[in-house]
Amino acid sequence: MRRGALASLLLLTLSPLWPAAVLAHKPGKDQRLPRIGAAQDFTLTAQDGRRLSLRELRGKVVAVTFIYASCADTCPLLTTKLVAVQRRLSAAANGRVFFVGITVDPERDTAEVLARYAKAHSADAGAWAFLTGTPAEIREVTRRYGIYSQKQPQGDVDHTFLTSLIDQSGTLRVQYLGVRFDPDEMLQDLRSLLAEGRR
Repeated sequence: MRRGALASLLLLTLSPLWPAAVLAHKPGKDQRLPRIGAAQDFTLTAQDGRRLSLRELRGKVVAVTFIYASCADTCPLLTTKLVAVQRRLSAAANGRVFFVGITVDPERDTAEVLARYAKAHSADAGAWAFLTGTPAEIREVTRRYGIYSQKQPQGDVDHTFLTSLIDQSGTLRVQYLGVRFDPDEMLQDLRSLLAEGRR
């Protein structure tokens, strides 16, 4: 599904969670990304044990995704893809873009487990946080971001793969469904949001 269609679909499906917004992106005329609504705040525990909230990242472009450490297939692919995108950013962009991976398996994914996950994926600690919390905290943040999550009897967690880009003012701008999105397109979108911040 293309980004524009997804943004429109999400406006309809997530309307109880996100305020209605008029999409600003007009292909061929206005190259700005759409403004979906104010990004929902959260405060969770990072892999180093500190509490981190989305509002603390204001002033940066933030990519938020959902994973769990014992996932054997899709989560590692998504994390590897996002780490690669982060590494492709210019030196000037580093420090101005931050990536957040939120677990959907808080019972098993302690801060220590997520620290090992971050190390296994060579995620730059200056550009990445992997977050956990109580089951209630994780349920609330997945609800706010429209993430379906269901633990299976064998321990796997079925969940939505949705990665959101939030601009420097805390506005949700675009979301990528699944793991097959074009990394070049995401890189272009990140650069576009960084350029907006310089205007």
